[in-house]
Amino acid sequence: MSNPDELLVAICAAVESEGSNQMSLTVVVGGAVITGRLAPEAVWRERVAEVLKDSDRLGPFSDVFARPRGKRPDRGAAPTHLHFHLARILQGSLGIPETGGMYRVAIKDVSAWTVGDLSYFDE
Repeated sequence: MSNPDELLVAICAAVESEGSNQMSLTVVVGGAVITGRLAPEAVWRERVAEVLKDSDRLGPFSDVFARPRGKRPDRGAAPTHLHFHLARILQGSLGIPETGGMYRVAIKDVSAWTVGDLSYFDE
């Protein structure tokens, strides 16, 4: 979307202000369907930093995700990104990765969305 959807921005702002990670959302970005739960940016950054820190090869990159002390996001600024955790990219009847991943999606790039976490079942 060239102009970010105001309702989607409001949902993201509510996730940030409430500090909740329970909002399930499914979005279409560049033809890919991503489904999962939103997390506040600070929580998302912390979790990504933890995962990277535990890796022998990727540990040095964990500091990139840790916000410098005293540096807080502007509370009056509208969110620009969705921060998914427990998220999957849906491909046919598969969700990749099966266990869910951490995705950051620019709100302006979302072409369609719905509330809820989609799951595919192969019966």
